[in-house]
Amino acid sequence: MQGDLSNKRKSYTKSELLEASISDNPMELFQKWYYEVELADGLEEPNAMTVATIGLDGYPKSRVVLLKKYTYEGFIFYTNYNSEKGKAIQANPNLCLSFFWHHLERQIIIKGKAEKIAANLSDGYFESRPEGSKLGAIVSNQSEVIPSREALLGDLQKLELEYENKEILRPAYWGGYLVRPISIEFWQGRANRLHDRIRFSLLEDFNWKIERLAP
Repeated sequence: MQGDLSNKRKSYTKSELLEASISDNPMELFQKWYYEVELADGLEEPNAMTVATIGLDGYPKSRVVLLKKYTYEGFIFYTNYNSEKGKAIQANPNLCLSFFWHHLERQIIIKGKAEKIAANLSDGYFESRPEGSKLGAIVSNQSEVIPSREALLGDLQKLELEYENKEILRPAYWGGYLVRPISIEFWQGRANRLHDRIRFSLLEDFNWKIERLAP
């Protein structure tokens, strides 16, 4: 079996990324691009991002999660700390986040270090979740082998009875990570594959070095 994709290509012509039109702080440019992608039609869940970690087996692994908050400090997402992802971050907090917004012909690649956010912040977000999502976080031993989906749903039914008319508190093994960026690259597709690539690299005192990269 094979598939030849060599003739699949398109021309990128929708926008440009020039030094004269960007802020000195990459988080401000991220906010601008995120607002623009939310306003544009053609993409559900623009906060979907790829998180790449180095696993305990030495191999990189990428998966898509949802960005839940961004600030000048960095990017926040939530997960099970005992998951494969959580164990990888515990062993090596260096990771990469990436966004690809195809309908605007843009991507962002972020290198950074992950750290757990304060417990009260994770509590606050967990409290805002629907009850089904709260119970889902509790019942799932994320990344562990399970016998069947039926077994998982059976455990969920038991939890639903256990927590009926009770407050559902955040389990200690579930919470948020803040990824503090050290490098953020903005990629804008351009014609003839001469794409715009602008990289911000963190210096001391929260200043950023701005460089243009060859496409």
